[in-house]
Amino acid sequence: MSDRPELETHCRALADCRMCGHAADVVPIVSHAVSPRVMLVGQAPGKVEASGGKPFAGRAGKTLFRWLQRAGVEEETARRRIYIAAITRCYPGPSPSGRGDRVPSPTEQEACAVWLDAELRIIRPKVLIPVGRLAITRFLPNLPLHQLIGRAHEVTHAGGKSVAIPLPHPSGASSWIHQDDHPALLDSALGLIGRELERLRIGRGPARSVA
Repeated sequence: MSDRPELETHCRALADCRMCGHAADVVPIVSHAVSPRVMLVGQAPGKVEASGGKPFAGRAGKTLFRWLQRAGVEEETARRRIYIAAITRCYPGPSPSGRGDRVPSPTEQEACAVWLDAELRIIRPKVLIPVGRLAITRFLPNLPLHQLIGRAHEVTHAGGKSVAIPLPHPSGASSWIHQDDHPALLDSALGLIGRELERLRIGRGPARSVA
């Protein structure tokens, strides 16, 4: 998995975690990145991820990897070079409203925070990509997304300092991306990510069409 034994040990412990008392078939989703210098942090696994054991494997994941491709990195490279974490690591179940997945409870988020903090300390990422409101507010102020997306932010966390470049949630249930000038903000964010990844020799840099 990695040339960092500490990260391998961490991932094995994470895979065995049962702190939240979910059903026996609900287990943490673990990244298999090799020697990562970049972390992507989502909200929580969905039903597809829960059944396949791979982060961002469902419809939202397809959109996310299309975005990253615009930033110059193919899915296979992204999964190998970017550590994909989340605010919580187990599928929380469907939303009571019947639309989408349930948002992890504050108790679940607090219990799972120890894993994310440990990963930040082990990896000390140069670049951090929080995806969706829940992940963005873990690292950045609770401001409207249009004030955060499309910009690079220096953030301090358990592992030190990183350049944070947030992305909106790629779920089809989110309408943010289709409003106002938000597509241009997404383009700007992908351009920033592409340039940072190219600097780290991950991917080929952003496409010309990305601002």
